[in-house]
Amino acid sequence: MQITLEIPDTIAGSLVCEGQDPARAALEAIAIEGYRSDRLSEYQIQQLLGFEYFEEVHRFFNEHGVPSHYSMEDLEHDFAEARRYAPAAGSP
Repeated sequence: MQITLEIPDTIAGSLVCEGQDPARAALEAIAIEGYRSDRLSEYQIQQLLGFEYFEEVHRFFNEHGVPSHYSMEDLEHDFAEARRYAPAAGSP
């Protein structure tokens, strides 16, 4: 889907840093709000912003002061899954 926005130059200058692509800035703002409002997952953010690696999403969040939704439960689940598959990784 392609969306076209018209923003007056006087306002656009306040929203976008010098040298930053206004379209990219708008896309990043949509991604941040989508994640903060639980409408977009980290995977969807990765797709939306064209990141090749998942780690880029976390770097993006850190750069923009976006707190991660990764909970202690998520961490415990990931550890449990890692332990479950760890013995299989050493098998021939």
